[in-house]
Amino acid sequence: MTLPAPAREPKQDRSRETRARILESTVDCLAERGWQGTTMAVVAARSGVSRGALQHHFPTREDLVLAAMSEMFEQRISAEELIDSAPASASEGDQFDHLVERVLDFYASPLFAAALHIWTAAATDPALRDRLLVQEDVFARGTYDRAVRALHADVSDERTHRLIQTTLDLARGLGLAQVLSDDSKRRKSIAKFWASELRSIRTIPAS
Repeated sequence: MTLPAPAREPKQDRSRETRARILESTVDCLAERGWQGTTMAVVAARSGVSRGALQHHFPTREDLVLAAMSEMFEQRISAEELIDSAPASASEGDQFDHLVERVLDFYASPLFAAALHIWTAAATDPALRDRLLVQEDVFARGTYDRAVRALHADVSDERTHRLIQTTLDLARGLGLAQVLSDDSKRRKSIAKFWASELRSIRTIPAS
């Protein structure tokens, strides 16, 4: 009796998996090697694909790295991570502690280190800078909006708006310190302090 041939994985699924592997490898390369070291050849080898297959998905290095950053930002600061994940117990703090720790930890992650390399390259490359600024505006707005929803913040109040925006600015600054050395102890202390400041925001009563 002839056994039926095993079902083949749909081509579209394989393409999505290959794309995801390429993007993940790109972020890893950026964090470890920087902009100069993240070449198409290096990413192709690390992803286990041919140079031609890589360029089928991403014709240029700029297309590749910007797609990688966009994809990984969405994965790391997703609605589930930043908003829906509540502390497991009261001893872990309230939603203010939770949100500040999440945001500060994100900006201390390898993904932020990878982004720094792109920002540095964009500083002297006008074409890359223009494309990156569009992406950064979308990401910054998305992160701000998620924080507002998580805290039920009434941002019609100017002080409340500024405190939430300052949370993101503070996180970026602390992320820079983490690039050079382990700054986690100081970051935890600052997170506690800043969460206490955020508790003074004006909130919208739950309906």
